[in-house]
Amino acid sequence: MAHSEIDAIRALLGSKPRPVGWSERRQRLDEVGSTWPVATDVQCEAVDCNGVAGEWSIVPGSEKSLVLLYFHGGGYCSGSIASHRRLVTEAGRATGMRTLAIDYRLSPEHPYPAAHEDALTVWRFLRKQGIPAMSIAVGGDSAGGNLTLGLINRLRAAGEPLPACAWLISPWTDLTMSGSTLATKDAVDPLIHKAYLDELADAYAAPSIDRRDPLISPLFADLRGFPPALIQVGSAETLLADATQLALAAGVADVDVTLQIWPHMIHAWPVWNANLTDGRRALAFAGQFIRTHIR
Repeated sequence: MAHSEIDAIRALLGSKPRPVGWSERRQRLDEVGSTWPVATDVQCEAVDCNGVAGEWSIVPGSEKSLVLLYFHGGGYCSGSIASHRRLVTEAGRATGMRTLAIDYRLSPEHPYPAAHEDALTVWRFLRKQGIPAMSIAVGGDSAGGNLTLGLINRLRAAGEPLPACAWLISPWTDLTMSGSTLATKDAVDPLIHKAYLDELADAYAAPSIDRRDPLISPLFADLRGFPPALIQVGSAETLLADATQLALAAGVADVDVTLQIWPHMIHAWPVWNANLTDGRRALAFAGQFIRTHIR
């Protein structure tokens, strides 16, 4: 069943090939990400997070005092609350807590460090609501995983309390593009290829910027003192090495890290959890992981 379900998602993606323009790409990601609607028992509410657009979500029985702060993927150039609403709201169900999804500024109109500034603004918005750091989990997929790690890095550098844990789906951690699976998984990945990543990286961080900077490529960060992290990645991803190398770096730094490699899964597969059993299973495991560490 897993093969037939993921093949159906591959077919969906193949039916909507990636266009050239940024606005067209954003529209396409919103369309493929919202193929299946949000469940009817989910309550969503727009919120202004000190100038950054956000959206609360909650399902019946969830704990309002605990928050999953989520950063969507899209290579820092695409993605939105709309494209990831089904993923985020079902993650809230799996964790049993409120979620806060963010529409951070996108490149190339707003290159680095705009997204980082927005992430920090939203974090401080939450803290000013009286929510303790240990009652907040932070997560994201792809570039959102990169942004999650960047936020934690900035908080640690400022000597501020860190979130309870980090949840990283298919994280893009190395903008130098040194991962071996960019080549070895190229033929099986329906979404992410090196030429596309090069284009995204150029739009996000000008070539004059050192892409080994830990805030650009968190793979090269000193991860000592980071909170527990769950990394989930598919075996059919060109970014597989970005995840496995991050897990190794975290382990070397004595971080409590859990790495899951899901057979046959593609980039950010939990986005399509409504029609993908392994998407729901991944969310269920993430929910269990986050509940273990948050308080």
